[in-house]
Amino acid sequence: MELESAAKKPRMEDSAAIPSKVLHLRNLPDGVTESEVMMVGAPFGTVANVLILKQKSQGFLEMADTAAATALVSYYSTVPATIRDRTVYIQYSKHQELKTQPQSGGVVGSNLSVLTSGGLGGASPSSSPSVGGVDGSNQLGCVNSVLRVIIENMIYPITIDILNQIFSKYGNIMRVVTFLKNNQFHALIQYPDTVSATAAKTALDGQNIYNGCCTLRIDFSKLSNLTVKYNNERTKDFTRPDLPSGENESAAAALPDISAAFGIPPALLESPALANLRSALLSLAASGSGGTSPSGAAGGLAVPGCVLLVSNLNEKMVTPTALFVLFGVYGDVIRVKILYNKRDSALVQFRESHQAQTALSNLNGVMLYGKKLHVTTSKHAQVQMPQAGSNEDALTEDYTNSPLHRFKKPGSKNYQNIFPPSATLHLSNIPDGVDEECIQTLFSSTGGTVHNFRFFQNDHRMALVQ
Repeated sequence: MELESAAKKPRMEDSAAIPSKVLHLRNLPDGVTESEVMMVGAPFGTVANVLILKQKSQGFLEMADTAAATALVSYYSTVPATIRDRTVYIQYSKHQELKTQPQSGGVVGSNLSVLTSGGLGGASPSSSPSVGGVDGSNQLGCVNSVLRVIIENMIYPITIDILNQIFSKYGNIMRVVTFLKNNQFHALIQYPDTVSATAAKTALDGQNIYNGCCTLRIDFSKLSNLTVKYNNERTKDFTRPDLPSGENESAAAALPDISAAFGIPPALLESPALANLRSALLSLAASGSGGTSPSGAAGGLAVPGCVLLVSNLNEKMVTPTALFVLFGVYGDVIRVKILYNKRDSALVQFRESHQAQTALSNLNGVMLYGKKLHVTTSKHAQVQMPQAGSNEDALTEDYTNSPLHRFKKPGSKNYQNIFPPSATLHLSNIPDGVDEECIQTLFSSTGGTVHNFRFFQNDHRMALVQ
């Protein structure tokens, strides 16, 4: 075939200055399939042909026209292309066309027809997994403008805004409906046409929103249209910004939780005469701040799984603030309580349960002040604040409104920068005029030895210290 000689060349193809509809790909993962390569190009137009040089970890991708290839190269020059979490490098090829010999069974042709003719539609009804609930059926649908998205291994929270950022790259989003089924996050996303939906499914199915987690599993829904009544954190119609939020219905549903949290009978809360009290309690619970109930319980609603029990602490060194700073690397810490009768143990409460689990997995077993931490999930749903003036006052701190919280914004990029403790620290927000000597002196004053230090080349507000 043509390009056979190219396969024999030990060096990679040099970058061509002239745009071509044929693109050269390198650093492909072992065992890469033609379908995976085609998914790189499908969002930008019709993929005409694919050739993989498996022994060289290279390949060629031919688009239907040069305009589509140019758009692809331009996009991936700012956002690296990845296949199986491996960065793939893309450049124009010297070749203007791929001429491959027909393969047995027409493998390339059949794969191309799936991607370009809309044959991606889900599995047959008999083999489809259960959808149920909002979809109104236990069967997946044929190709249409509504996608059903399931997020597996969802360590970090996913919101409608995050979904919109991801899926709007392939077309205008009309409506989104989210719900939980079998403890899994589901979303229905409607595009104005099947072309946009197919492009999104082709490019995103199996991809991770964050490194190593929040994996997208995408199929076509059986529904051809979504009906949205409210614009809130669970549903949104982007074509109808005038829709209400449905707060009244949400407030009614929250009354049992408010009753339990504040010790007030539900019947009393439902009374029209206590409308102002009801609104105040709902607002207090939603913010997670405020006073305590008559029984001394902490303000706000308790969320199971948000509190960690930390034991084997160095009781002569540890303070609530020290634990707040350390555990705050992995989530927004709301309260810290060192136990009065057991000073080598503490309770640490996070805003979200997944943040607590992230901290547990990264900090259990690490050394702090010469002792190995033991971290487990606590049976308590929240940390109670002590009565003013009690002996426990100095051992318990509330950080609800701390400006040091890193994860206030849903889908914060800080979630992508979570790592276990190591000898190297990343510094940010360094003031102007602070030099290397000043920082080294600061860190040496803690009793440690600075082995290495380096400012970021293009931004002296950040640095690495070891």
